[in-house]
Amino acid sequence: MAEQLKYRKRVVDSLLAEKLEATGAVLIEGPKACGKTTTAEQQAKSILYMDDPDRMSQNLQLAQTNIKVLLRGETPRLIDEWQIAPQLWDAIRFEVDHRGDDGLFMLTGSAVPADDSKIHHTGTGRFSWLTMRPMTLWESGESTGDVSLGSMFEHPEMVEGESHLSMEGVDALKDLAGKIDTSRMRESSFLMVLTGVGQYAYRREDGVYVVPIGCLKD
Repeated sequence: MAEQLKYRKRVVDSLLAEKLEATGAVLIEGPKACGKTTTAEQQAKSILYMDDPDRMSQNLQLAQTNIKVLLRGETPRLIDEWQIAPQLWDAIRFEVDHRGDDGLFMLTGSAVPADDSKIHHTGTGRFSWLTMRPMTLWESGESTGDVSLGSMFEHPEMVEGESHLSMEGVDALKDLAGKIDTSRMRESSFLMVLTGVGQYAYRREDGVYVVPIGCLKD
């Protein structure tokens, strides 16, 4: 059996926990492959994968005939790829209103609902929104994390750290570009690594631009 990958802690973990304590449901948004589902799984007590190939037809049928069945489970309950059945939005809003608890549901998905005519409520007061981004260098383990922006506000006189990054923060960029879903968005116009230091801007043999921040305009 394949070894399960260890979850890398994200900055957004604590933000998600805070939002679950404050509202009945949390909608997690962000680009494809930024880790929305994996992050939500860490705090979920039960999970519904709407796009599970073995259960997708059943899930869609239940969404039409008995949607409350899909919402049963220990909370927080994660509804992944919820946009497959947009009517889940109003059903969750109804459940939040009538249960009167916080931290009931998390919603994740890779796209906006295909049919927003099935959504009749904005979710204001019931939902909170959380935007995720791709991993920072610290989250991916490429930054040493020696310098904390938060601690700089409390102890500005204490800044010390060492970076071990090389022009490899490029291999990661090329890998990320290869994951872009060109059926939903345009292909990258170019790839560029922006550096904080350096004297020259140049184009590498593999086509990636390396540009010191001191060279930029517009």
